[in-house]
Amino acid sequence: MSRHRQQLATALDALDRAFASEEPFPVTGCTHCYGGQDLAALSGPPDLIADDLLSAVAAEVPSHWDDFPRLYRRLAPRIVRSAVTGRLHVDENLIASRLVAAGWTTWDAPLTSALHEVWAAWWQAALHARPGPVSIREILSLITVATGALRPWLDVWTDTRTETADAQLAEFLDDVLVEYEITELRMGFYDEYDASAELLSWLLTEVRDRVDDARLDEPYLLDAMREIGAG
Repeated sequence: MSRHRQQLATALDALDRAFASEEPFPVTGCTHCYGGQDLAALSGPPDLIADDLLSAVAAEVPSHWDDFPRLYRRLAPRIVRSAVTGRLHVDENLIASRLVAAGWTTWDAPLTSALHEVWAAWWQAALHARPGPVSIREILSLITVATGALRPWLDVWTDTRTETADAQLAEFLDDVLVEYEITELRMGFYDEYDASAELLSWLLTEVRDRVDDARLDEPYLLDAMREIGAG
């Protein structure tokens, strides 16, 4: 296992330990979608919750639960680990939106710190190894929406001058330049984060020399950056 993958594994294990003090509680909610057996399972040890039930809860709208923030907080380690390893089968953007709705940044400091460590370790691991179970674009979107900031992650990418990081950059660029999506690119399941201005400026200035793509030189993109910046 590479050093960065080991750091990610360590961060995920630390996440489990940080949330271990979260006590079980009687989970109640929409009995039309979740039967008594499901609610009983959600009220018990998180490790015993079936994967399909975990995925359903990870994606479910908050209004389905009488205490959504507490339920999502208690299940956060399993949800995040499954998302990181590509085993959750739920849109990564939706996980970020649900974490924000659960108010994860207001949780006790040990919990929020452990999650921040996972975001940082996941990003480093993604920039140093490919292919991974989750695309670089989806990882960037999740951690950006979850933390409410894109620039710190772009700065890490700028500082990571490796062949893998450059290959990830080329793939990311090819993705967002399809039909010039980059000029109106929003992140998050509900398009919460407008990333166009930051991404365009970064791509056209700070990392332009690291990717061979003539589309970046088209006047249309330069005009778009000026218009977005002016707006």
